[in-house]
Amino acid sequence: MGIPWDDGVLIQHGNKPGDPTVITANCPDKAGLGCDICRIILEFGLCITRGDFQTDGKWCYIVLWTVPLENTIKIEWDSLKNRLQAACPSCSMSFLFNQQLSSSNPKTPPPVYLLKVFCLDRKGLLHDVTKVLSKLELTIERVKVTTTPDDKVLDLFFITDTMNLLHTKERRDETCRHLTEVLREHCISCELHLPGPEFQNQQGALSFSPEVSQQLFSCQLSSIPLSPEMKNVKKASITVDNHMSPAHTLLQIQCVDQKSLVYDILRTLKDCNIQVAYGRISQTTNDFRNVDLFIQKTDGGKIVDPETLNGLCCQLKEEMLHPLRVTITSCGPDTILLVANPVEASEFGRPRVFYDVTLALKLVGICIFSAEVVRHSTSERQWEVYRFLLDESRKFPLASHRTREEIVNKVRNTLMNRVEVSNL
Repeated sequence: MGIPWDDGVLIQHGNKPGDPTVITANCPDKAGLGCDICRIILEFGLCITRGDFQTDGKWCYIVLWTVPLENTIKIEWDSLKNRLQAACPSCSMSFLFNQQLSSSNPKTPPPVYLLKVFCLDRKGLLHDVTKVLSKLELTIERVKVTTTPDDKVLDLFFITDTMNLLHTKERRDETCRHLTEVLREHCISCELHLPGPEFQNQQGALSFSPEVSQQLFSCQLSSIPLSPEMKNVKKASITVDNHMSPAHTLLQIQCVDQKSLVYDILRTLKDCNIQVAYGRISQTTNDFRNVDLFIQKTDGGKIVDPETLNGLCCQLKEEMLHPLRVTITSCGPDTILLVANPVEASEFGRPRVFYDVTLALKLVGICIFSAEVVRHSTSERQWEVYRFLLDESRKFPLASHRTREEIVNKVRNTLMNRVEVSNL
């Protein structure tokens, strides 16, 4: 029935509008492959509604049912297929040799380019730029946005190219052309080139009060303050069974559904060096998702140590309930929105965070005075932190506790794709 060996990824569209698109990967296995595939699918604006995973440790077969996160979004299916095929190990007989070669010679990360966009300010401007970059498969590594006193904006985006084509003039010109077409008369100038020495090693650093650090970076569920909305979310339940299979530990997970759920589960297992031998993601029932996973340690054995199992279950519950942390704080007269998410052990950041936050703020009419993205390390892990300085308006007085709470809920709901309980 097969998928040809030189075509390990197959995308099958539904028979009628609204039907899910089925994505199949049939290729040699590698550690964390399921997580990598789910991250790419999420990057392209798709949500996984069902799924099956199966592997014998050498070859894997993955089937995922997907739907767009937004009705108006246009999925670049050919680009998605190319990205997925690039993530899958080669199906050729030389795969083992190439895998050994790559482990001894780690892949060089793609070069970072600097995109400078200078334009007149307007509502939703930052999200519109981010949307263009997302469509062009350009990844935002860092960003620095500044508004000048005369209502102009200088956006500095440090980006990488998933197509690895920014070294060509055609790709750079294409990016600037798309941006100027979207920004129209608001665009003053657009430049894209390698950053000069003055921009080297400008990763930046943020300092946080103990209270804000607790809200953003705590790894203890009981230490994280919950909004009224989050208190109504049923906590995840995980049942562990070491008797069902002679070689695997079974995890039966039930939790509230959200767009990144499958990615968050597989990301956690990947970072804990846990392999999924078989998995099934059931369709949503009453806003809850059931996930069954047969897992093993990297040496192929069950997980029988009670302390290890308890630690794994606690970490999975934390990542399913709090994969992102959102808070608003004050710094003198300024109101600052902060969003933090853990970075994968492989150094990958979470997809679409900047896109979703700027979309949420655009939808409620909140202007962004400045923004930046930095990496922040704690004793437990590395985090990606998004900092937005919000612009005061008469319609939404940022000093109001109610306004702040509703902004946080709106941003969190957009990030998680949960049903909103209130609107600004």
